[in-house]
Amino acid sequence: MSDVSTAANPSAEPLSKTKVIVIKVVAMTVISLVLIFAQGWAAPRYYRPDYAAGFYTGLLEGALMPAALPGLLRGQDVPIYAPNNAGRPYKIGFILGLNGCGTFFFWVAFWKPRRRK
Repeated sequence: MSDVSTAANPSAEPLSKTKVIVIKVVAMTVISLVLIFAQGWAAPRYYRPDYAAGFYTGLLEGALMPAALPGLLRGQDVPIYAPNNAGRPYKIGFILGLNGCGTFFFWVAFWKPRRRK
């Protein structure tokens, strides 16, 4: 018994380009749907006039902001930025959330799956 058998086998057949594309499209679609539903859940809770958005709300709103695109394209007035916020902490959270979401989304887009034994 060798632990080497669990290492990547260079003689294993790589996945076809079609399978890789299908995997990426499915993964990105699932991520997009999760973001869309999360944005729909969060918008009525965090865009109230009496709520001052802080760092963590900015982080959440930044991560969910790309999910607003389908609603905006359909002509809905989807909120993407809290007008009543705590200033710099909110903006830093918003930028970190937006960049984190984009990094994760594009990591999936450029991910190269490997076939397992």
